[in-house]
Amino acid sequence: MAARRRFRWTFLVLGVLAIALALFAIFHKKKAPPPPPPRVPVNVAQVIVQDVPVSINALGAAQAWYSDTIVAQVSGLILRTPFKEGDHVRAGQLLAQVDPAPYQAALTQTQGSLRRDEALLAEAKMDLARYQVLAAQNSIARQTYEDQQAVVKQDEGIVQLDQGAVAAAQVNLTRCRITSPISGRVGVRLVDPGNLVGSGTSTSSTNGAASSASTTAGSTAGGTSSAAGTTGSITGGTTGGSGIAVVNQLQPIAITFTVPQQDFANLMQVTNGLRKALSTQAFTQETNQPLGSGELQIADNKVDPSTGTVQLKAKFPNADERIWPGQYVDVKLTLQTLPHVPSVPASAINQGPQGPYVYVVQNGKAVLRPVKILTTQGAVAVVQSGLQPGETVVTDGQMTLRNGSQVHILPASKAPPASAAPTNPTS
Repeated sequence: MAARRRFRWTFLVLGVLAIALALFAIFHKKKAPPPPPPRVPVNVAQVIVQDVPVSINALGAAQAWYSDTIVAQVSGLILRTPFKEGDHVRAGQLLAQVDPAPYQAALTQTQGSLRRDEALLAEAKMDLARYQVLAAQNSIARQTYEDQQAVVKQDEGIVQLDQGAVAAAQVNLTRCRITSPISGRVGVRLVDPGNLVGSGTSTSSTNGAASSASTTAGSTAGGTSSAAGTTGSITGGTTGGSGIAVVNQLQPIAITFTVPQQDFANLMQVTNGLRKALSTQAFTQETNQPLGSGELQIADNKVDPSTGTVQLKAKFPNADERIWPGQYVDVKLTLQTLPHVPSVPASAINQGPQGPYVYVVQNGKAVLRPVKILTTQGAVAVVQSGLQPGETVVTDGQMTLRNGSQVHILPASKAPPASAAPTNPTS
C-alpha cells in the first residue's frame, strides 16, 4: 500500500515537472530576428567624361531672306504675265507687261517738244551773237542786248525741262516691263492679264494710263506741264498695294527667334559682340527631325521691355528648300563646347533643401552625396564637383531610396519609371 502511494506521488511530480517545462518553453521562446529590408530596384548610369555643347533652345519662325511684292509703277492694261506660279524666277526676269502704247506716245511727244525748244534756243543764241557785235559798235541799245541774254537763259531752262520730261517718259516706258528684282520663288498670281493696274496698286480706274499719257501730251512749249505730269506718275509707284505677285528668296532663308536677356549677355560674351559666327540648327516641331544648319547673323538693337528678350536672326543655306517662310521650327543655338567634363544623365540629379544631390551606388547600397552642377543641357548634367569619373549613380527609382538603402540594379529595359518628385534627403 505504501509502495502504491509512493508511485502515485512520483507520477504526480513528474507530471507537474512536464507541465512546468512546457509552460517555460512556451513563454520563454526566443523571437526570430526581423527579415532584412527588401532591395530597391533602380536603374543606374556611370559618370563619364565627354565634350558637352552649351546651347540655347528657342521657338523660331522662318521668313524669306528677301521678300518683294511686285507692284506696277505705271498705270495701264496688263497684257501678259509670263511666269508660272510657284516657279523659280531669276533677277531681271519679266513677270508682267503693261500696255506701253500710251507711254511710247508720251515719250514721242516730249522728244518732239525737246527738239523744238532746242531749235528755239539755237536761234536765240545766234541772235545774241549778232546783238553782241552790234552792241560793241553802239549800233543797238544796250537794253536790247541784255534782253536777248535773258531770252537765251529762259530757252535754256525750257530745254532743261524738256530733257527731264523725256527722261521721265523713258522711265515710265521702261516700267511697263515689270521684272523680278531678286531671284527666288514666285507665289500665286494676284492679277490676271486683261486687268487694269494703277501706279503702286493692283487695280485702277479705266482711264488711269490714258490720263497719265494725256497729261504728258498736254505739255506747253516750255514743257512745264509735261514734267509735272510725268513726275506724278513716278512718285505714285511708292504707294502700297496688293501687288501682282510676291517673290520670296528661299536660298538662303532666315529664321528669327528670341532669347532671354540673361542668355543674350552670355551670347555676346562668347561671340565677342557677334564677331564670331555661331552654329544654329533647326528642327521640325512635330518629329524633331533636323532641317539644316546655319549661322547666327543679326541681333536686334534693343531688348523688348515687355518680354525681356532679344530677337535674333540666323541665316540658313536651305539648299534642299525644306524650310519655308512662315514655318515654325525649333532652334538650337550652340554657344560653346565644354571639353572633357564629367557628366551624368540629368535624371540622376535630385533637389533637396541643401541643394542638388545624387545617390551613388557603393557595395550594393545607395549613398547620398551632394553635388554641384555647372550646367544642364537637355538630358545631360555637367558636374562641377562631388563625383568622379567611373562612379555609378542612380538615374531611376530615387523616390523610395534613403541614404544607405540596399539596391537591386535592373537592366535598362526593366528600369522602374523615373521619379516624378524625389524625396528629400535623410541622414
